[in-house]
Amino acid sequence: MNIKNYLKRINASHYTNCSLQNLEELQSLHMQHIPFENLDVIRKIPIYLNLVTIYDKLVSRNRGGYCYELNGLFHCLLTELGYEASLLSATVRRMNGVWAKTDTHAAIIIQLDKPYLVDVGFGDSTVLPIPLCGAERTDVSGTYKIEKQENDFYDLIQKRNDVERILYRFTTQPKKLIDFHEGCVFNQVAKESSFTHTDIVTVATPLGRKTISDSLLIITENGVQQKKDLSSDEKDQILRSTFGIQL
Repeated sequence: MNIKNYLKRINASHYTNCSLQNLEELQSLHMQHIPFENLDVIRKIPIYLNLVTIYDKLVSRNRGGYCYELNGLFHCLLTELGYEASLLSATVRRMNGVWAKTDTHAAIIIQLDKPYLVDVGFGDSTVLPIPLCGAERTDVSGTYKIEKQENDFYDLIQKRNDVERILYRFTTQPKKLIDFHEGCVFNQVAKESSFTHTDIVTVATPLGRKTISDSLLIITENGVQQKKDLSSDEKDQILRSTFGIQL
């Protein structure tokens, strides 16, 4: 992995020292420059848990990816920069309250003065590291906190418009990227997967988020959404101009 090119890809060349402030900048910039997207899944292009191919896709080919790709490569970058980082597995709680397949989401734990959850691969979520101690952190997308449950489980909780919901549940047991092989395959082929039905492309912005869901463009700024239906040509143009993706 060429660290210099990776940092250039996310416009973060100056944030190479290990500190909470630099970690915040790295996470925010990563989420603003490398989209969460499932375009390969929909097009039946296999995704392998190989950092060489993931680096080529995300950095060299200016693409995005889903959690295993985004957090897998970001974990590698943070480790190379000197952070004490480990991957963890999580179980996502969907909007309808139903839990997804167990331990099929990958995120990162960083140990600084205290442990922090870092996640650049969950789409519409926090752009800040969240401490495991329960302290709240607020960004343009909402307010977040982590609550410890029984048996060393933790819940990541988001609050928007005074409504709280659990995004996912996790443990801090360290994982390796290869441990997510089953989940990676499941999320590429299963009908129960959230990623096998329609195109999803989303990237954070300083004021909110830009998203393509199927043929719908959603722009969120300071909590206010604007939506526009896209033709096929318009969608291709937005993918290039807004997300930097050339299929």
